[in-house]
Amino acid sequence: MAITDIQAFAHLTAADIETLGQELDSIRRSVEQSRGARDAKYIRRTIAAQRGLEVAGRAVLFGSRNRWAWLTGTALLSVAKIIENMELGHNVSHGQWDWMNDPEIHSSSWEWDMTGPSSQWRRAHNYSHHTYTNVLGKDEDLGFGILRMTRDEPWKPIHLVQPVANLVLAATFEWGIALHDWSIEKELADTPRWEVMSPPNVEFGRKIARQVTKDFLLYPALTGPAFKSTLKANATANLIRNLWAYAVIFCGHFPDGAEKFTIEQLEGETSGEWYLRQMLGSANFKAGPAMAFMSGNLCYQIEHHLFPDLPSNRYPEIAVRVRELCDKYDLPYTTGSLGKQYLLAFRTIHKLALPDRFLKATSDNAPETSSERKFAGITLPSLPSAETAHWLGVDPETGQRRGLRSALREAKVVLKEKAQQEKEMLREAKRALKEKAEHEKVVLREATQALQDRARQEQASLRRKAVREKALWRLRRSR
Repeated sequence: MAITDIQAFAHLTAADIETLGQELDSIRRSVEQSRGARDAKYIRRTIAAQRGLEVAGRAVLFGSRNRWAWLTGTALLSVAKIIENMELGHNVSHGQWDWMNDPEIHSSSWEWDMTGPSSQWRRAHNYSHHTYTNVLGKDEDLGFGILRMTRDEPWKPIHLVQPVANLVLAATFEWGIALHDWSIEKELADTPRWEVMSPPNVEFGRKIARQVTKDFLLYPALTGPAFKSTLKANATANLIRNLWAYAVIFCGHFPDGAEKFTIEQLEGETSGEWYLRQMLGSANFKAGPAMAFMSGNLCYQIEHHLFPDLPSNRYPEIAVRVRELCDKYDLPYTTGSLGKQYLLAFRTIHKLALPDRFLKATSDNAPETSSERKFAGITLPSLPSAETAHWLGVDPETGQRRGLRSALREAKVVLKEKAQQEKEMLREAKRALKEKAEHEKVVLREATQALQDRARQEQASLRRKAVREKALWRLRRSR
């Protein structure tokens, strides 16, 4: 199962977790107090750059019947759509810039360049996902309702096609997100299925009509003779934006190390435990300034989940302090290259398409799903006692705290030794079986030889008896 006791899993005391939460609160306050002109300049320049790229791209597409004009215009438009989606639409809708009190750059008024209404995304995403990050049965973004991303979810035959469903989702990511948020919106509003003209349906339909008209009718029509080539360029730009957004989101939520949690973990969850759940349930990927910008700084997914409403341009500096806290409390800081993180998620998608009987690991100790029960018989209990106090708190020898990272390292060593022992035992068992087989072979050979000797003796005895009887018969006959 997923994690039911985050304190036990993290190998921290309640006091440790409370102090961790206070230190993260301190980071939040320091960023909030330092927000100002530099941040406002950043977001306004980003908006201006994005709009400039879009205008340039659409202008170049007037000549899109020329191959190079088509490629250039499509590239410019793709970059513009990515920036609008990741660094603007996503982050503005999170309320990261509400502190500016600028009605144009406010979560309540910003409408992003995606199929689904940003208002529906805000309600579904900010409530369902960021409140209940990776909690089974609560976080609707855990697999987006079509992918099995943890073996805690029972396998169904439909999951066999999830490798194909994953490709479709990647190519049509904006539509997948829109439909996903629309269904959550209707559920939250308790809208009857038969009510076609319900507010969620009307809002959703209007946004679809606007997006389809803009990208596939209006802008292509404005280019006149280049209508078809512009239409293809718009579709290609949307596809590129979808694939990039999909990759960024999956790299931040589904690599190994992004833990899952049960509803039981929510019972009495403290602020510190909420912070800890965000840290353990998210993953980063390594990126330079350009890639970070193009990802909406969601390469810092851990920091985003800790502080979803703080300005994204501050995530790099926040990440330094969060990593220091991970070192201080001996917690893992899950990160890796973009390629590595995606391949881990890709492996999970294909692996969990299969029934559980084809999977080796358990739901307590699998790469994509683990729990505090993975440490059973490996590390010491989570709460300190006279016998186990040395496992928690500060190591008296090194002066360093021993937490989850040490526990994972210890477990890895123990499991490796256990696997080696089992391998040696298997080798010994094979050797014993081989010796037993050899012994039985010798015994069988000796038994066979004995039977053959006995048979020969009996045959010789019968021959001698036959000779005697024949001699007696001749003797009687001669008389």
